[in-house]
Amino acid sequence: MIGRSIALGRRAGVLSVVGNAIGMIPAVLAVALGVGALVSSSIVAFTVIKIIGAAYLVWLGVQAIRNRNAHISAEAPQPASALKLLTQGFIVGSTNPKTIAFFVAVLPQFVSPTAGPAWSQLLELGVCFLLLALIFDATWALTAGAARDWFARSPKRISGMSATGGAMMIGLGGVLALSGAKS
Repeated sequence: MIGRSIALGRRAGVLSVVGNAIGMIPAVLAVALGVGALVSSSIVAFTVIKIIGAAYLVWLGVQAIRNRNAHISAEAPQPASALKLLTQGFIVGSTNPKTIAFFVAVLPQFVSPTAGPAWSQLLELGVCFLLLALIFDATWALTAGAARDWFARSPKRISGMSATGGAMMIGLGGVLALSGAKS
């Protein structure tokens, strides 16, 4: 989210955060219904989801670097539509296998056998997590967007920040691809 805000501004960062939170809803549902444990324990499923998510982050980063000088062109670039930004955030959120692994590993620890059905408790815990993630990620996106606004006063600085944001997304994609290997 920081990379998106740095590369594209506050609006893009916040919309990406919202899309990412929406993208985590399937993971919450999967964990609540027991499917998350299957995906988390399947080497093939985990790896496929991880590679898709990593590749998409790298693609977003490359696009940010390729378009880092768009603000200099004679024509003002068209800002990405809200739907496009939400969709991109959704794809990132829904293809992050670490989200499912985290939910499978952490959420069941807070389930009480006397507090009702486990699926209901897992769903509530997942929704609480999503809301907290939405608040904190949006705060980071807004902060990074504010920094971008300062950098935007100089075309050189904004090009550098857009490239930096893109490099951060590529780096995150690389870390995602290389970490969390199942064995």
